[in-house]
Amino acid sequence: MDISLFEQYESNVRGYIRSFPAVFDTATSATIVDVEGKRYIDFFGGAGSLNYGHNHPLINQALITYIQRNGITNALDKATVAKHDFISAFQSIILKPRKMDYKIQFVGPTGANGVETALKLARKMKKRSNVIAFTNAYHGHSLGALAVTGNEFYHGDYYDVPRNVNKMPYDNYFDHDMDSVDMLRHYLGDGSSGYELPAAVIVESIQGEGGINVASVGWLQKLSALCKEMDILLIMDEIQVGNGRTGDYFSFERAGIMPDIITLSKSIGTGMPMSIVLMKPSVDVWSPGEHTGTFRGNSYAFIAGAAALELWRNDDFSRSIRAKGKQVEAAFKDFQARFPGWITDVRGLGMIWGLESLVEGFCNEVSKQAFQRGLMMETAGASDQVLKFLGPLVISETELNEGFEILTDAILAAVAVFEKTGRTPCAA
Repeated sequence: MDISLFEQYESNVRGYIRSFPAVFDTATSATIVDVEGKRYIDFFGGAGSLNYGHNHPLINQALITYIQRNGITNALDKATVAKHDFISAFQSIILKPRKMDYKIQFVGPTGANGVETALKLARKMKKRSNVIAFTNAYHGHSLGALAVTGNEFYHGDYYDVPRNVNKMPYDNYFDHDMDSVDMLRHYLGDGSSGYELPAAVIVESIQGEGGINVASVGWLQKLSALCKEMDILLIMDEIQVGNGRTGDYFSFERAGIMPDIITLSKSIGTGMPMSIVLMKPSVDVWSPGEHTGTFRGNSYAFIAGAAALELWRNDDFSRSIRAKGKQVEAAFKDFQARFPGWITDVRGLGMIWGLESLVEGFCNEVSKQAFQRGLMMETAGASDQVLKFLGPLVISETELNEGFEILTDAILAAVAVFEKTGRTPCAA
């Protein structure tokens, strides 16, 4: 099968095919096979949409059963058995045990749709247009979501509309001790700062695309308290780091906070298009039909999502995520020790980790070498300076260890390439 067909007929905008140039065919758990029969260990995880792996048997069987009985496919926002069962499972398995009182809004099928909905709802409720977002944030590519996304690569003079958004430093953005929540409080209390009282603050508890930046518990708690004090809605973007990625179902659980609005997508549909917005009942100020979307009734995603939630009925799955996360952390810290100067930092939590290199282009070279050897692993950060682990939560120990072995060889190969051209590691 000729991969050149995609170059000939698909738009230049295609991205991941350039990093992973193969025609993929089948996959199970965290292993993908291309049309030539070559195996790849998946440390990419569909950019966080495949937390439950490829073709999980529990999910596959639920879909097969539903399709074979001619279950309805798309019902927009009409009532269906598939939606009923998803809502019931989400309330009983996820929300009620955590004493979380939230209503669910089904929106268009992407994470950006969820972010757009959250911003629109917050502005409607508070009757204020300004929103606070953070450096290195990533919230999507549609115009509203793009306005709160940080990376300048995604902005342009002609198609970007970053209006009514103020950016603030994320936790630990500065090398020296400076608290950005205190800074925000000062700005909002100063009539000459140019910062209007916002309708909402939108934040990720861990910035995935931004470079695996982990907000501290104290910073999240302080931000939540400021929002309550100043009548600002707190929106938590859980699209990539929720759905169990950190070991808890929601990544902000470790801080003991209750956001006003939560966005979920990616793995909520187990890889099938689905996005939801959770809101406290007092925030649900919509009029019927005021916000719509044709594919907000994707029944296949409801069926798959409800099946995946069964993994959360007890603590076993959460414990397994934490245990595997410790394996990844140990392996990554070993890489840092073995390759000083080439790898300058290790950051993460649960099953999201990053290897940072301050040597320009090094992480891209490692990713390239890894793919050639059978490992899919992408980069993150404003300068692609972080190698990002986002493998499925169900990855086996065998797959993990095989991936670590390939990554070792890839780092060695990248070092050899750089040394051959005279490029050196950063000083320790």
